[in-house]
Amino acid sequence: MISPSNRRAHVVGLGLIGGSVALALRDHGWSLSGTDVDESVVDKALSMGIIEFTVCPNDVTLVVVAVPAGHVVEAVRSVLAQSSAETIVTDVAGVKGSIVDAIGDVRFVGGHPMAGSEQRGLDGSRADLFRGCTWVLTPTPSTPPEIYSRLHGILRDLDANVVALDHATHDRLVAMASHVPHLVAGALMNEASAVAESDGALLQLAAGGFRDMTRVSAGDPSIWPDVLIENAEAVTAGLADLRGRLQRLEELIRSQNRAELMSDLRTASSARRELPGRSVASAHLAYLRVPVLDRPGVLAEVTTTASDINVNIFDLEIAHSVEGQPGVLLMAVEHDHVDRFVVALESRGYRVTTEVRS
Repeated sequence: MISPSNRRAHVVGLGLIGGSVALALRDHGWSLSGTDVDESVVDKALSMGIIEFTVCPNDVTLVVVAVPAGHVVEAVRSVLAQSSAETIVTDVAGVKGSIVDAIGDVRFVGGHPMAGSEQRGLDGSRADLFRGCTWVLTPTPSTPPEIYSRLHGILRDLDANVVALDHATHDRLVAMASHVPHLVAGALMNEASAVAESDGALLQLAAGGFRDMTRVSAGDPSIWPDVLIENAEAVTAGLADLRGRLQRLEELIRSQNRAELMSDLRTASSARRELPGRSVASAHLAYLRVPVLDRPGVLAEVTTTASDINVNIFDLEIAHSVEGQPGVLLMAVEHDHVDRFVVALESRGYRVTTEVRS
């Protein structure tokens, strides 16, 4: 449990995401320090009251590294070299595999908030940016349960929906959920802009659908090259699959195959309506108690099992230390999802007891 007396956090990189993390933590009673490669940004953060000072305290509780993906490993290693054994370190980069593999320190838990804005830099930061967003954490078999539990609790306090995935799964899924859509939005916007050079009426005809599809292309482009290159295998595979789907649509149109076109459009419409909502509130929660042994990977196994079957863990605590003795994971999940979560855990050999509180 993180008490008010030890809510000290440091943010490395005070752009849109880093600044928003600092604001959100500040609004929850944390003392904030921060740094950025641009001293003018640091001065602005100080003048705006987003951070109080620039030196990271020796007894800092949490460090969030919010720099471009290609610089995360260096920044995290520097932080870890100067931090205590109790410090939790996480990042916000949109690719996780290469970062998690390179760091290999139990105090580091890779993270990725699925949040953003067309606004850029510190001026665009907002304390509520993460409210209702999915925040992925990538624990490894060596991640101590206490470290993960504390970080999970911090992010839930920011009203984020915390999801655990192994880093390879994260990179594969986020390529399709974020990276490929961003490239497609940019390509569509660039194509429309090129056409508009010879026919200026085009952009005047851009209605809501076009604006919705291209909205993300207005974001800060500087963060994307590192992410796309670091996740090249999954991104290029996603683009290849999408290219095949577009070619099929082209063939259906040329052959005037109305039935198959309608089938594709109907399937897409149905899938879009079934996307999970962003709400993280729940009127009724089920509370699970799961005895666990002190063995490598137990926490990662339990949390990623939840993510695999689309069950959100609203709260997670450890009843007592699992070091050397069996411990108990206490988890709160939506009542409607508890049965399948219990079945999934029991199929992996866990014994689960539940209770429902109105």
